[in-house]
This record gives sequence, C-alpha cells and structure tokens, in this order.
Amino acid sequence: MKIRKIMVSQPKPELERSPYFELARNFAVEIDFRPFIQIEPIPSREFRKNRIDILSYGSVILTSKNAVDHYFRMCNEMRIIVPETMKYFCISEATAYYLQKYIQFRKRKIFSSNYSFAELVDIIKKKHKEEKFLLPCAIDSSDEYTELLDKEGIRYVKAPMYKAIYSTLTDINFSEYDLLVLFSSAGVSSLLHSFPQFKQHNMKIAAFGEQTAEAISEAGLNLHIHAPQPHAPSMAMALEMYLKGEQSNTPWQQLPFSKMGAVKKHEKKPLSKPAENKKTGVLQPGKAHVPAPVKKPVHTAQPTVKPQQPGKTSGKQPISKTAVQKQAIAKPALKQPVKKAAGKAPAAKSKKPAKRPIQKPVAHKPAPAKGQKAPKAKAPAKKAPASKHKKAAGNKARHATARRKR
Repeated sequence: MKIRKIMVSQPKPELERSPYFELARNFAVEIDFRPFIQIEPIPSREFRKNRIDILSYGSVILTSKNAVDHYFRMCNEMRIIVPETMKYFCISEATAYYLQKYIQFRKRKIFSSNYSFAELVDIIKKKHKEEKFLLPCAIDSSDEYTELLDKEGIRYVKAPMYKAIYSTLTDINFSEYDLLVLFSSAGVSSLLHSFPQFKQHNMKIAAFGEQTAEAISEAGLNLHIHAPQPHAPSMAMALEMYLKGEQSNTPWQQLPFSKMGAVKKHEKKPLSKPAENKKTGVLQPGKAHVPAPVKKPVHTAQPTVKPQQPGKTSGKQPISKTAVQKQAIAKPALKQPVKKAAGKAPAAKSKKPAKRPIQKPVAHKPAPAKGQKAPKAKAPAKKAPASKHKKAAGNKARHATARRKR
C-alpha cells in the first residue's frame, strides 16, 4: 500500500524549512496538520490554592515544551524571579534547548535524557537525589512519572499549571488518510473520545515516545512506525526512512517499544582485525586489510663500563692524595644565566653607582668634670620689640580704662 496522504496530530509549523514540508516535496505526499489537544493555562489565582512555594524547590522536572512555557508564565504572573542557581531536568535535548527562550543555557544547570523518563530518574539518583523537585504538569496527567519518582524515593511536588482539552475531530474522515502520526497518550485519548468505535482498517499508525506507543497498544491498535530509534531520533527522520523503504521494497526495521528502552547515541566502533589463516598466514577474502602501525625502535643511551683490571676486586677503592688536591684546585661550576620572559625587557644597568646622602657628623659635648657645674642651657630667643604704632595703641587703651575707673 503506497502512502499518499498523512495526518499529523500537531499544529502546522510556522517555519518554511520544516522537515515535513521537505517530505511532502521529495516523496509527493500530502500532509495535513490538526492538533488533537488544546492547551489552556491555569490562572495564578487557582494555582495559589495549592499553596506551592515555587522558590522553595531548587530543581524543576520538565517533560515537554508546554511545561516549560507554563512554568515561566506562572512565575511571571506571580512576580517571581527565577534564580540563576535553579537546575532543570529535561526529558529530551530538544526540551533542554527550548529553555534558551527564557534563560541563558548553561550545561552545569541543565540535564537531559533521550526521551526516556526512566533514564532521567537515573540521572537524578546519581548526584541529585537529596534535592527537592517541582514537576509542572497538566491537571489530568498520567501517573507513570510519579510512580517512578515514588519508587526511587525522590522528593517532589506535582504542580498543575495547565490543562489539556480534547479537540473535536468528528469532521475528519480518517478513511482518506494512509498514515496517522500521534505524539502523546492524550492524543490517543482524544481520538477515542471523538470516535469511540474507531477502526484502523488499512491505515498505518506512527507513535512518538514510549507512553504514546503503550496507549496505542492498550487501545487495540497496530503500531507500524515508532520513534525515537537509534537510527531515527525524530519523527520526520522515521517517516523519511519508512517512505524510502516503501520505494525500494525494503522493510522498515524497528525495535518493539517494550524492548527498546532509552535511545542511545551512535558510537564509533573500532575496526576489527581481519581474520588470518594460521597455517598459510593469508588474510581471508572479503574483509578489508588495515595495516598495523609500525612502531619505531627507541634507542636508549647505555652507560659505558670500563674493563676491570686483573687482580683488583670490584668495590670502593682508596682515593689518592693527588686526586684530592686536584678536586680542591678545580674551579667551581659556572652558574648558568637565568632566562627571562620574552615579554619583559631586561633592565638597563647604570654605569655609575648611586650616590648616598652624606650625613653630617654630630658634635658630642664633653661631660663636665667632677666639681664643676654643668653649663646652663641657653634661654630661648626673646621676641622682637613691638612696633611704635602698637605701643601707642596700647597706651591709649590703658588711659581709657583708667578714666573709666575714676
């Protein structure tokens, strides 16, 4: 069955360079976008009824981009300044990089897993188990996340900040579509809410995430494409590989979601040595021969040993007097000049030595002999006599005081 029309349960991307538009052009496929869920924010008045102090939690667990948006929206409405020391634990790298919309991206404060909440819990257990965590979520969120946190004894609080409302999908004719793409368990519930007796028929279903895949299997539907995979970390890549396999008649290879676990990054494997026949020493055909690196011989200087004279035993020999005299006369080893830094220029040496200030000799008076009196110290110099004008003014003042007394 050839894929000609695809339904994606997300809003239409705003960017023209979206990988979904490239798929439509490259494979001549028609893609329609329709969100199966509507997100409505919870006002801060209702959130305050839960009596949750956001600043008392030093770490936040973010399971989607909606959780990121509504966490910072709630902080803005409540006039809370998020400290720079806050730590963020994200379920994927895409969610972690989405934080750049609100904060400065710092690797020391942001941790992420590969779309696996179990792997994120392992990261928390290793070094951050003693901290208190805030879990922004929807009102009717599933208990899968909280069960893992309770099992590991991690201290957390659920903070409902938004609610998911099912969209009305009764106007969609799903028989026209060859492939349906779902991204969350709530999207599966919305589909069954609008169509309680939904039948898959020949339509293929693609799921993103473990929760979505489990919800599809519990609904009794068949899953054909599952992402993320080691070779397809995004849904667009998984769809591209599926469409390529359909054209080349090669089956889509994927792991069942129950055995897949966390998606691991590609690791470069070392080249294996070619098999060699022990008898002939010839390499087996069909395998590339990688020559081993040739090691250069390292030459080490060996000390020269003088031949021992006959009649003398090895050991300490007495030193002659002439040898002692030669050692005393020998000149001491010259000191090597210390190399200075290239940036600093050497200080210019002055030819003439610096002049020292000449100190005047202090005259010491001889002590008086016995019977003689010590000379008296000179009286301090008398003040200069007052001028004539000052004397005249003083005389007038005296006469005036004398007249008053009379």
